[in-house]
Amino acid sequence: MLVDANNLDFRAVNDAIRRAGKTVELTGCLGQRFICAGMSDVSVKISGVPGNALGAYLNGGKIFVEGNAQDAVGDTMNAGEIVICGNVGDAVGYAMRGGRIFVKGDAGYRAGIHVKAYEEKIPVIVIGGCAGSFLGEYQAGGVIVVLGLCDRGRRIVGNFPCTGMHGGKMILRSDCREIVFPDQVTARRATDADLAEIRGYVREYCADFGEDEETVMNAPFTVVTPDGNNPYKRLYVPN
Repeated sequence: MLVDANNLDFRAVNDAIRRAGKTVELTGCLGQRFICAGMSDVSVKISGVPGNALGAYLNGGKIFVEGNAQDAVGDTMNAGEIVICGNVGDAVGYAMRGGRIFVKGDAGYRAGIHVKAYEEKIPVIVIGGCAGSFLGEYQAGGVIVVLGLCDRGRRIVGNFPCTGMHGGKMILRSDCREIVFPDQVTARRATDADLAEIRGYVREYCADFGEDEETVMNAPFTVVTPDGNNPYKRLYVPN
């Protein structure tokens, strides 16, 4: 069903999506916040630019955005999938605890801050372009992948990646020789077992955005994990 968001605030947009049923095409989106917040079992295709907190607390279903999105996409999402065909603002995946986010382009600052995992829920964020500073700040679980498919002379990540990281895994499509990591993490070249896992994420990314899987995989990958003496872990879990 088609829903025109023109001249509607976010409450009216979300009410219209709920009334429309499980499959919705949302047009005329122009910065409305909280679209699909807390929803489940929905399939929403968005044209235009959704505002902050798209898919916040999402509990299932799929959101597909034809262009860019603003800050806090997937804030604290629990399940489902969000696909962004452009760039995203700051704090994508803030505190997400399940589900998957795929971004074709770049992400702003603090992507993946406070990402966590619980039992079978392993959240995944895949960023096709580059990421800003403080990537994976206080990451406690899940997987963050940055592919660096941007030919603009930029580093794959900005400053201070993995600050306070105490769980999970970060995967960077780079040898990372120019990246400075904190002392509390270990950065190493991906093993064959790592590459098999990485290929799965790359395959999903390429299926969403029409990229060539072998071209993306034909590069060095670095895997970053917290080391065993990480002091931040003691701030979040009992000893």
